[in-house]
Amino acid sequence: MPGTVPAMALRRELLRGLERLDATSACLQRARRDAPGEEMWEAADVQWWWRTPRPTDDLALPVWFDDAGPVAAAGLTAWRDAWQVDAFAVGSAVDLAEVWAAALEAATGVADGPLQTLVFGEESRAAELAVASGFEATQGREGTAWMEAATHPSVAEVEGFRIVDRTEAGDRPHPMRGRNGEAVAERLRQCSLYDPSLDLAVEDVEGGVAGYALFWFDPRTLVGLVEPMRVEDACQRRGLGRVLLTGGLDRLARRGAQRLKVGFSSDIARALYLGAGFVQTSVDRTFVRPAPGGTATEPGC
Repeated sequence: MPGTVPAMALRRELLRGLERLDATSACLQRARRDAPGEEMWEAADVQWWWRTPRPTDDLALPVWFDDAGPVAAAGLTAWRDAWQVDAFAVGSAVDLAEVWAAALEAATGVADGPLQTLVFGEESRAAELAVASGFEATQGREGTAWMEAATHPSVAEVEGFRIVDRTEAGDRPHPMRGRNGEAVAERLRQCSLYDPSLDLAVEDVEGGVAGYALFWFDPRTLVGLVEPMRVEDACQRRGLGRVLLTGGLDRLARRGAQRLKVGFSSDIARALYLGAGFVQTSVDRTFVRPAPGGTATEPGC
Protein backbone atom coordinates (compact mmCIF):
# COMPACT_ATOMS: atom_id res chain seq x y z
CA MET A 1 0.00 0.00 0.00
CA PRO A 2 1.30 3.49 -0.74
CA GLY A 3 2.66 5.54 2.11
CA THR A 4 0.75 8.68 1.15
CA VAL A 5 -2.40 9.34 -0.82
CA PRO A 6 -3.96 12.50 -2.21
CA ALA A 7 -5.97 14.45 0.34
CA MET A 8 -9.72 14.03 0.00
CA ALA A 9 -12.77 14.81 2.07
CA LEU A 10 -13.35 11.93 4.47
CA ARG A 11 -15.51 11.70 7.54
CA ARG A 12 -14.57 9.61 10.55
CA GLU A 13 -17.12 7.86 12.73
CA LEU A 14 -16.74 5.76 15.87
CA LEU A 15 -18.58 2.45 15.46
CA ARG A 16 -18.98 -0.66 17.58
CA GLY A 17 -20.44 -4.16 17.41
CA LEU A 18 -22.18 -5.41 14.30
CA GLU A 19 -22.31 -1.92 12.80
CA ARG A 20 -18.50 -1.79 12.88
CA LEU A 21 -18.26 -5.36 11.55
CA ASP A 22 -20.45 -4.51 8.57
CA ALA A 23 -18.54 -1.29 7.84
CA THR A 24 -15.19 -3.07 8.10
CA SER A 25 -16.46 -5.80 5.78
CA ALA A 26 -17.54 -3.20 3.21
CA CYS A 27 -14.13 -1.52 3.46
CA LEU A 28 -12.30 -4.79 2.83
CA GLN A 29 -14.56 -5.67 -0.09
CA ARG A 30 -13.77 -2.32 -1.62
CA ALA A 31 -10.04 -2.75 -0.94
CA ARG A 32 -10.07 -6.14 -2.67
CA ARG A 33 -11.82 -4.72 -5.74
CA ASP A 34 -9.38 -1.80 -5.76
CA ALA A 35 -6.31 -4.08 -5.63
CA PRO A 36 -7.26 -7.61 -6.80
CA GLY A 37 -3.72 -8.98 -6.61
CA GLU A 38 -2.67 -7.54 -3.26
CA GLU A 39 -2.36 -9.69 -0.16
CA MET A 40 -4.75 -8.47 2.53
CA TRP A 41 -7.47 -9.66 4.85
CA GLU A 42 -10.82 -10.51 3.26
CA ALA A 43 -14.20 -9.37 4.55
CA ALA A 44 -14.88 -13.01 5.40
CA ASP A 45 -11.83 -13.07 7.69
CA VAL A 46 -13.17 -10.40 10.01
CA GLN A 47 -16.60 -12.04 9.93
CA TRP A 48 -15.04 -15.36 11.01
CA TRP A 49 -13.40 -13.54 13.93
CA TRP A 50 -16.91 -12.58 15.07
CA ARG A 51 -17.72 -16.25 15.86
CA THR A 52 -17.34 -15.82 19.62
CA PRO A 53 -18.00 -12.90 21.99
CA ARG A 54 -14.87 -10.84 22.71
CA PRO A 55 -13.97 -7.91 24.97
CA THR A 56 -13.26 -5.92 21.80
CA ASP A 57 -16.77 -6.29 20.33
CA ASP A 58 -18.22 -3.18 21.95
CA LEU A 59 -15.21 -0.90 21.66
CA ALA A 60 -15.95 2.23 19.65
CA LEU A 61 -13.32 2.26 16.88
CA PRO A 62 -12.83 4.73 14.04
CA VAL A 63 -14.08 4.04 10.52
CA TRP A 64 -13.40 6.42 7.64
CA PHE A 65 -15.98 7.12 4.93
CA ASP A 66 -16.05 8.89 1.61
CA ASP A 67 -19.17 9.55 -0.45
CA ALA A 68 -19.22 5.91 -1.65
CA GLY A 69 -18.90 4.26 1.78
CA PRO A 70 -16.20 2.93 4.15
CA VAL A 71 -12.60 3.30 2.97
CA ALA A 72 -10.71 2.44 6.18
CA ALA A 73 -11.24 0.97 9.62
CA ALA A 74 -9.15 0.47 12.73
CA GLY A 75 -9.29 -3.10 13.99
CA LEU A 76 -8.82 -4.59 17.46
CA THR A 77 -9.57 -8.26 18.10
CA ALA A 78 -9.06 -9.93 21.48
CA TRP A 79 -7.58 -13.42 21.14
CA ARG A 80 -6.61 -15.80 23.92
CA ASP A 81 -3.08 -14.49 24.52
CA ALA A 82 -2.95 -11.16 22.69
CA TRP A 83 -4.96 -8.40 21.08
CA GLN A 84 -4.65 -8.18 17.31
CA VAL A 85 -4.19 -4.71 15.83
CA ASP A 86 -5.19 -4.12 12.21
CA ALA A 87 -5.29 -1.18 9.83
CA PHE A 88 -7.82 -1.97 7.11
CA ALA A 89 -7.72 0.49 4.24
CA VAL A 90 -8.36 1.09 0.57
CA GLY A 91 -4.78 1.95 -0.28
CA SER A 92 -5.61 4.44 -3.03
CA ALA A 93 -7.87 6.45 -0.72
CA VAL A 94 -6.32 6.55 2.77
CA ASP A 95 -2.85 6.75 4.26
CA LEU A 96 -2.29 3.42 6.02
CA ALA A 97 -0.15 5.16 8.67
CA GLU A 98 -3.14 7.22 9.84
CA VAL A 99 -5.28 4.13 10.28
CA TRP A 100 -2.50 2.21 12.03
CA ALA A 101 -1.88 5.08 14.46
CA ALA A 102 -5.59 5.24 15.28
CA ALA A 103 -5.73 1.47 15.93
CA LEU A 104 -2.75 1.68 18.31
CA GLU A 105 -4.27 4.67 20.07
CA ALA A 106 -7.52 2.74 20.56
CA ALA A 107 -5.58 -0.15 22.13
CA THR A 108 -3.85 2.12 24.64
CA GLY A 109 -5.22 1.62 28.11
CA VAL A 110 -7.67 -1.14 27.18
CA ALA A 111 -5.52 -4.00 25.84
CA ASP A 112 -4.60 -6.20 28.80
CA GLY A 113 -1.77 -8.11 27.16
CA PRO A 114 0.63 -8.06 24.22
CA LEU A 115 -0.39 -6.70 20.83
CA GLN A 116 0.08 -8.60 17.59
CA THR A 117 -0.45 -8.05 13.88
CA LEU A 118 -0.08 -10.28 10.83
CA VAL A 119 1.98 -8.86 7.98
CA PHE A 120 1.41 -10.26 4.49
CA GLY A 121 4.70 -10.67 2.65
CA GLU A 122 8.22 -10.24 3.94
CA GLU A 123 8.55 -6.55 3.04
CA SER A 124 5.66 -4.13 3.13
CA ARG A 125 4.48 -0.78 4.41
CA ALA A 126 2.61 -2.63 7.16
CA ALA A 127 5.86 -4.26 8.32
CA GLU A 128 7.59 -0.86 8.42
CA LEU A 129 4.80 0.61 10.53
CA ALA A 130 4.84 -2.35 12.91
CA VAL A 131 8.60 -2.20 13.47
CA ALA A 132 8.50 1.56 13.95
CA SER A 133 5.83 1.02 16.63
CA GLY A 134 7.94 -1.42 18.65
CA PHE A 135 6.66 -4.72 17.21
CA GLU A 136 9.07 -7.57 16.54
CA ALA A 137 8.68 -10.46 14.10
CA THR A 138 8.14 -13.90 15.61
CA GLN A 139 9.98 -16.98 14.39
CA GLY A 140 6.98 -18.78 12.94
CA ARG A 141 6.00 -18.11 9.34
CA GLU A 142 2.52 -18.39 7.94
CA GLY A 143 1.38 -18.29 4.35
CA THR A 144 -1.34 -17.38 1.89
CA ALA A 145 -2.25 -19.47 -1.15
CA TRP A 146 -4.65 -18.98 -4.08
CA MET A 147 -6.32 -21.09 -6.75
CA GLU A 148 -8.40 -20.25 -9.80
CA ALA A 149 -11.83 -21.71 -9.11
CA ALA A 150 -12.03 -23.20 -12.61
CA THR A 151 -9.08 -25.45 -11.74
CA HIS A 152 -10.39 -26.77 -8.41
CA PRO A 153 -9.84 -30.51 -7.83
CA SER A 154 -12.49 -33.20 -8.10
CA VAL A 155 -14.49 -33.96 -4.98
CA ALA A 156 -12.83 -36.71 -2.95
CA GLU A 157 -14.69 -39.42 -1.05
CA VAL A 158 -13.81 -41.79 1.79
CA GLU A 159 -15.97 -44.85 2.34
CA GLY A 160 -17.99 -44.70 5.54
CA PHE A 161 -18.04 -40.90 5.75
CA ARG A 162 -20.22 -38.20 4.24
CA ILE A 163 -20.40 -34.41 4.17
CA VAL A 164 -23.31 -32.70 5.94
CA ASP A 165 -23.97 -28.95 5.89
CA ARG A 166 -25.87 -26.88 8.43
CA THR A 167 -29.03 -26.81 6.32
CA GLU A 168 -29.19 -30.59 6.85
CA ALA A 169 -28.03 -30.61 10.46
CA GLY A 170 -31.21 -29.04 11.78
CA ASP A 171 -31.05 -28.27 15.50
CA ARG A 172 -28.03 -30.44 16.19
CA PRO A 173 -25.27 -28.63 18.13
CA HIS A 174 -22.70 -26.90 15.96
CA PRO A 175 -19.49 -28.98 15.71
CA MET A 176 -17.34 -25.90 16.32
CA ARG A 177 -18.86 -25.15 19.72
CA GLY A 178 -16.19 -27.10 21.63
CA ARG A 179 -13.44 -24.73 20.52
CA ASN A 180 -15.47 -21.58 19.92
CA GLY A 181 -18.21 -21.61 22.56
CA GLU A 182 -21.92 -22.33 22.67
CA ALA A 183 -22.75 -19.06 20.87
CA VAL A 184 -20.86 -19.94 17.68
CA ALA A 185 -23.94 -20.83 15.62
CA GLU A 186 -25.79 -17.66 16.63
CA ARG A 187 -22.75 -15.44 16.05
CA LEU A 188 -22.10 -16.89 12.60
CA ARG A 189 -25.71 -16.26 11.61
CA GLN A 190 -25.16 -12.58 12.39
CA CYS A 191 -22.51 -12.36 9.65
CA SER A 192 -23.67 -11.10 6.24
CA LEU A 193 -21.42 -13.51 4.32
CA TYR A 194 -22.22 -16.63 6.33
CA ASP A 195 -23.97 -19.35 4.34
CA PRO A 196 -25.12 -22.47 6.23
CA SER A 197 -24.84 -24.54 3.04
CA LEU A 198 -21.09 -23.79 3.06
CA ASP A 199 -20.72 -24.72 6.75
CA LEU A 200 -19.66 -28.36 6.45
CA ALA A 201 -18.98 -31.33 8.70
CA VAL A 202 -17.79 -34.80 7.75
CA GLU A 203 -19.64 -37.55 9.63
CA ASP A 204 -19.28 -41.29 10.01
CA VAL A 205 -22.17 -43.71 9.47
CA GLU A 206 -23.35 -43.23 13.05
CA GLY A 207 -23.47 -39.45 12.75
CA GLY A 208 -20.27 -38.82 14.68
CA VAL A 209 -18.44 -35.67 13.58
CA ALA A 210 -14.93 -36.41 12.33
CA GLY A 211 -14.11 -32.90 11.16
CA TYR A 212 -15.51 -29.60 9.97
CA ALA A 213 -14.78 -26.76 7.57
CA LEU A 214 -16.34 -23.40 6.82
CA PHE A 215 -16.26 -21.83 3.36
CA TRP A 216 -17.14 -18.20 2.63
CA PHE A 217 -18.32 -16.81 -0.71
CA ASP A 218 -18.12 -13.06 -1.22
CA PRO A 219 -20.48 -12.06 -4.05
CA ARG A 220 -18.93 -8.59 -4.30
CA THR A 221 -15.33 -9.74 -4.82
CA LEU A 222 -16.04 -13.27 -6.16
CA VAL A 223 -13.42 -14.61 -3.74
CA GLY A 224 -14.06 -17.89 -1.92
CA LEU A 225 -12.26 -18.28 1.41
CA VAL A 226 -11.48 -21.44 3.41
CA GLU A 227 -11.66 -20.60 7.14
CA PRO A 228 -11.42 -22.73 9.26
CA MET A 229 -10.83 -26.41 8.59
CA ARG A 230 -10.12 -29.17 11.13
CA VAL A 231 -10.12 -32.96 11.30
CA GLU A 232 -10.36 -34.39 14.80
CA ASP A 233 -7.17 -36.02 16.06
CA ALA A 234 -8.65 -39.54 16.21
CA CYS A 235 -9.76 -39.31 12.56
CA GLN A 236 -6.65 -37.94 10.92
CA ARG A 237 -4.64 -39.66 8.17
CA ARG A 238 -7.77 -41.04 6.51
CA GLY A 239 -8.07 -38.45 3.74
CA LEU A 240 -10.93 -36.63 5.45
CA GLY A 241 -9.21 -33.26 5.19
CA ARG A 242 -9.19 -33.62 1.42
CA VAL A 243 -12.85 -34.70 1.48
CA LEU A 244 -13.82 -31.51 3.30
CA LEU A 245 -11.55 -29.27 1.25
CA THR A 246 -12.54 -30.54 -2.18
CA GLY A 247 -16.22 -30.65 -1.26
CA GLY A 248 -16.15 -27.05 -0.09
CA LEU A 249 -14.13 -25.78 -3.05
CA ASP A 250 -16.60 -27.42 -5.42
CA ARG A 251 -19.48 -25.66 -3.67
CA LEU A 252 -17.67 -22.31 -3.85
CA ALA A 253 -17.06 -22.73 -7.58
CA ARG A 254 -20.70 -23.64 -8.16
CA ARG A 255 -21.77 -20.60 -6.15
CA GLY A 256 -19.83 -18.31 -8.50
CA ALA A 257 -16.43 -17.82 -6.88
CA GLN A 258 -13.72 -17.07 -9.42
CA ARG A 259 -10.70 -17.20 -7.08
CA LEU A 260 -10.19 -19.38 -4.01
CA LYS A 261 -8.02 -18.43 -1.05
CA VAL A 262 -6.65 -20.08 2.07
CA GLY A 263 -4.19 -19.14 4.79
CA PHE A 264 -2.13 -21.62 6.79
CA SER A 265 0.23 -21.70 9.75
CA SER A 266 1.58 -25.27 9.77
CA ASP A 267 3.50 -27.54 7.42
CA ILE A 268 0.68 -30.11 7.54
CA ALA A 269 -1.90 -27.56 6.41
CA ARG A 270 0.43 -26.21 3.75
CA ALA A 271 0.94 -29.70 2.32
CA LEU A 272 -2.82 -30.33 2.20
CA TYR A 273 -3.63 -27.08 0.42
CA LEU A 274 -0.75 -27.09 -2.03
CA GLY A 275 -1.40 -30.77 -2.71
CA ALA A 276 -4.95 -29.84 -3.74
CA GLY A 277 -3.70 -27.28 -6.24
CA PHE A 278 -3.34 -24.05 -4.27
CA VAL A 279 -0.27 -21.96 -5.10
CA GLN A 280 1.46 -20.12 -2.26
CA THR A 281 1.70 -16.41 -3.04
CA SER A 282 3.20 -14.96 0.13
CA VAL A 283 5.11 -15.79 3.28
CA ASP A 284 3.41 -14.01 6.17
CA ARG A 285 4.67 -13.28 9.65
CA THR A 286 3.15 -12.27 12.96
CA PHE A 287 4.68 -9.26 14.69
CA VAL A 288 4.26 -8.89 18.46
CA ARG A 289 4.71 -6.00 20.88
CA PRO A 290 4.89 -7.20 24.50
CA ALA A 291 2.68 -5.73 27.18
CA PRO A 292 4.55 -3.27 29.40
CA GLY A 293 6.95 -5.30 31.52
CA GLY A 294 6.34 -8.46 29.49
CA THR A 295 8.29 -10.36 26.84
CA ALA A 296 7.33 -11.28 23.31
CA THR A 297 5.89 -14.75 22.77
CA GLU A 298 4.72 -16.71 19.77
CA PRO A 299 1.13 -15.79 18.84
CA GLY A 300 -1.58 -17.88 20.46
CA CYS A 301 -4.80 -17.08 18.58
